[in-house]
Amino acid sequence: MADFSAIAKWPNVPACYEWLSLDRRGQWRLQGEPVTHRGLIDFMNRQYTHDANGRWFVQNGPQRVFVDLAITPWVFRREEGAFVAHTGEAAGKVLALYLDDEGSVLLETTLGIGLLDDRELDGFFSACQLADGRPADEAGLLRLMHGGPAAAVLHEGLPLQPAAAVDLAKRFDFEPRPRP
Repeated sequence: MADFSAIAKWPNVPACYEWLSLDRRGQWRLQGEPVTHRGLIDFMNRQYTHDANGRWFVQNGPQRVFVDLAITPWVFRREEGAFVAHTGEAAGKVLALYLDDEGSVLLETTLGIGLLDDRELDGFFSACQLADGRPADEAGLLRLMHGGPAAAVLHEGLPLQPAAAVDLAKRFDFEPRPRP
């Protein structure tokens, strides 16, 4: 949970834009360069939140440092059989699964919408099945990815649904490129 206590002491500190980003693998980047300092990463993970307008930011004392998102506010990976966000938070219950037209897998969870880290895709797709229990084939996944007719593809009992990458921000109410 982000700490907002410094705002009361310094209420007029301007927000920062276009400095901080979150890449497709859940790595923080400052002006395009990967953040590697463990203490700074842990701080940003703790202070990561959003405002009422769907703009995600890191609260740095009295300053909001808005985050440019590569695709979604969260990036998920599997740890010990459960999905975990790039911040280390549990993703919670998976409510829906999507395959977008760029081949990305998206998980709608109780934490929010997130991209599945691409290093998890082989395991994810190998666990996909058709309704009759047969493994999903590549051709069927490609048809689904492009919005064409495809047999139902399931992952752990949930259907994999098509989605358009360009519609994600509007559909899930977040701003991928916050600006003043």
